Amino acid sequence: MSGRLVLLLFLSSLLLFSQFSPSLSTDKNDDDLDEDLSFLEQDDVVEPHHSKSGHTSDLDEFDDDALDDDFDNHSDFDEPDSDYGKYSQSEIDEKDVVVLKEKNFSDVIENNQYVMVEFYAPWCGHCQALAPEYAAAATELKGEKVVLAKVDATEESELAHEYDIQGFPTVYFFIDGVHKPYPGQRTKDAIITWIKKKIGPGVYNITTIEDGERILTSENKVVLGFLDSLVGPESEELSAGSKLEDDVNFYQTVNPDVAKLFHIDPKVKRPALVLLKKEAEKLSHFNGNFTKSAIAEFVFANKLPLVTTFTRDSAPLIFESPIKKQLLLFATANDSEKVVPAFQEAAKSFKGKIIFVYVEMDNEEIGRPVSDYFGVTGDAPKVLAYTGNDDARKFILDGEVTLDKVKAFGEDFLEDKVKPFFKSDPIPESNDEDVKIVVGDNFDEIVLDESKDVLLEIYAPWCGHCQALEPTYNKLAKHLHGIESLVIAKMDGTTNEHHRAKSDGFPTLLFFPAGNKSSDPITVDTDRTVVALYKFLKTHASIPFKLQKPASASKPEGSDAKESDESSSPSDLKDEL
Repeated sequence: MSGRLVLLLFLSSLLLFSQFSPSLSTDKNDDDLDEDLSFLEQDDVVEPHHSKSGHTSDLDEFDDDALDDDFDNHSDFDEPDSDYGKYSQSEIDEKDVVVLKEKNFSDVIENNQYVMVEFYAPWCGHCQALAPEYAAAATELKGEKVVLAKVDATEESELAHEYDIQGFPTVYFFIDGVHKPYPGQRTKDAIITWIKKKIGPGVYNITTIEDGERILTSENKVVLGFLDSLVGPESEELSAGSKLEDDVNFYQTVNPDVAKLFHIDPKVKRPALVLLKKEAEKLSHFNGNFTKSAIAEFVFANKLPLVTTFTRDSAPLIFESPIKKQLLLFATANDSEKVVPAFQEAAKSFKGKIIFVYVEMDNEEIGRPVSDYFGVTGDAPKVLAYTGNDDARKFILDGEVTLDKVKAFGEDFLEDKVKPFFKSDPIPESNDEDVKIVVGDNFDEIVLDESKDVLLEIYAPWCGHCQALEPTYNKLAKHLHGIESLVIAKMDGTTNEHHRAKSDGFPTLLFFPAGNKSSDPITVDTDRTVVALYKFLKTHASIPFKLQKPASASKPEGSDAKESDESSSPSDLKDEL
């Protein structure tokens, strides 16, 4: 009997200890999170009393409905212009485009080996721009073993969901029922060329000079193989290599006169291969092993111009290229004659390694938005290195744009020897508001301060979701402004950037916990209300903090006794134990 009494006393003591000891609590601040927090939502914020301890962790939430401002979406610089407006929907002849709905979708896909399907929305400007090009391609490909079709994703929502349609237009190419995205340009010629590569033999024969002249006149870039025979192992390797390159047509010939027309010495040892372009560097001769992989690598490294001018049509070629690193020259039209030749000459040393791009800064329609995005200001020529959308780091070349400087800068860029550049607004002269202003140049000082928990909102001034969040965010900051270890901050993501502040859309909330700034931010996975955000901070803060209710939120007189009785209930139970 005495043993049972000792065991009962031990268990009672352990229960008491666990209730009072924070170290045994499974969720910190549980008592605080269970309390009545309705006062946080009051419009008139009365300054509460705070205990001086507090620290939060990283927040990185993407609002699914927010507008994506990532440059990865190069269509941001591909808005339909007035030229597209010349086609009214009634003028577009879409008789050869098959309209797909849920009831006939499967039949068309299953009964045709090759099907291109455009998922569109009637209100989408990019879809309207694509419509005449797509219709013309369908007509020209009529009679070929391919079907061009379209789906109104706003009407056929189940099909759109099944194929995970995230934006418009989305174009898929089905081969024997298996689909992959169409990666090419949204023009008739690009669509036709790409499809013919997929459904055709890959390599076309040129037997006469007349055929050769027609091809050289009509196409911007071509590959010609000069072979001993139009069939056999060498032709098969050339055909296999052509399948690895979607946007260049491949041809073959055994006619010495055709080879000469394509700038190949008729007496050269066969097989020989050449790539011709209507660019500054018109001719590239292949001197590797005649295998499909070596041929594809050669074409890939040489098919782009030495310098690609940034336009609507070239944007996909630049940002969807497997070559991620880019050197961008920003210059006005007047200055281009001075600096583009040196930039072009430097590009010869980096073929297949870096894409060289010219952006005409004073082009209001295309060049200016691109310059603004990269944070390039003023009119003086500038060279900027860019690591591509996956990494999105930028580097600025100091000084004038000369051949030697560009080449040295390119080499340092390849070897990761250059210092990143980040856009930044001026650091504010005063920063005393409840919500602190963060810019690129004070990001380290405010957000990466190891002694502070920092909640950062990355917003865009034009973003409706950001505007809707602002009153809530300001109210939260007002309640918490007396907690020294906690910072509520915001940064304009359109004019400022930092490698630790990557946003998938606006608004993005990032939480950087004190003492752990080297780790990635914590994603905010809660509702956008004052109470929900407050609870998130209480749960994730590295430095605990206490928020006392303001005097105006306390119970009215006469309720004290009842509140006292209720609050004493748990204590009485503990005493009984």
